[in-house]
Amino acid sequence: MKHRLSICTVVLMALSSLAMTLTLTMTTTATAQQMAVSHTPSAAVKQQPADAAVQLTDKPVARVNGTILTDRDLRREVYAIFPYAAQHKGQVPPELEPQIRQGALKMIVFEELLYQEALRRQMTVPPAKLQKAEADFRGQFNSPNEYRLILNQEFRGSEKALHEKIRRSLLIDLMLKTEVEDKSTVSVAEAKAYYDKNPARFEYPEAFAIQTISILPPNSPTAANLKELRKRAEDALKQAKATTTYEQFGMLAEKISEDDYRVMMGDHKRVDRSKLAPQVVQALLALKPGEITDIIQMDQAYTIIRLNQHILAGKTKFVDVKDSLQKELQKKKVEEVRASLDKRLRKTAKVEEL
Repeated sequence: MKHRLSICTVVLMALSSLAMTLTLTMTTTATAQQMAVSHTPSAAVKQQPADAAVQLTDKPVARVNGTILTDRDLRREVYAIFPYAAQHKGQVPPELEPQIRQGALKMIVFEELLYQEALRRQMTVPPAKLQKAEADFRGQFNSPNEYRLILNQEFRGSEKALHEKIRRSLLIDLMLKTEVEDKSTVSVAEAKAYYDKNPARFEYPEAFAIQTISILPPNSPTAANLKELRKRAEDALKQAKATTTYEQFGMLAEKISEDDYRVMMGDHKRVDRSKLAPQVVQALLALKPGEITDIIQMDQAYTIIRLNQHILAGKTKFVDVKDSLQKELQKKKVEEVRASLDKRLRKTAKVEEL
């Protein structure tokens, strides 16, 4: 059966760019404090797996200012956090269940608080926007029967209930945009100020971009083994010296090298000078980019190295990190603003976990 996301996630298909940011910033790691996804654009509505082992009874799981939230609401959010549950009869791995459940519970309470606050402020959804969301919702189904199945399963056949759920989702999204997204922008000037205050973070050490071909000894090698090993290394060097490009050296590494990097054309990418053996550094310093070392022996192994780039220590320019830094700082600010909003709404609310 097709996996479907929560009804609360479906209606914002074309409504705002906030959704992806919220998906990223409301998902955490061990604490599950903010582990949730909310109002993510989707072409589907989540339903319980047909063969789900989890039986839903609309049992109350929380009360928010008198409004009851049920195990059905909670399970939808659990599936939004851990969609793979739909492939495992609705089950979440036992070791993850407590964290995911707690994260889902916090999320559905937070959404209900947002909705109630939107009603208190008398926020409204433009009719055209609501109609489009409803049309988008209907349009995702393959047939009228599929739509009717979900309507019956999730809303007891009531299109009015569906209408209210979609309106609720749009109001929550409006609150998130007003109180989180719009208050979490990070300007270029703010990013530059952070860059200037944290210079060490953007500094990088001297490094070498290299490829290797390694000839490795067997366990407990004999004198004959070692003699053969040297012969193979000398033959590898001749072949390596005959290459003239990154690709040629890489293809040779894939063919004859015995280290783990052979599957990546021998490419180690960028290696800090401090992580290289002294004899390797000495050999690399004598090369120009594109040149190849002679055989370098380390213990009983032999290595041949191609220098692709010698990178001197320096500092990444602001222009090169501006975009990623703005996104990073904005993500952090979204988390802070969202947490502050959650705390503020809870302060004047009566929230009971049942």
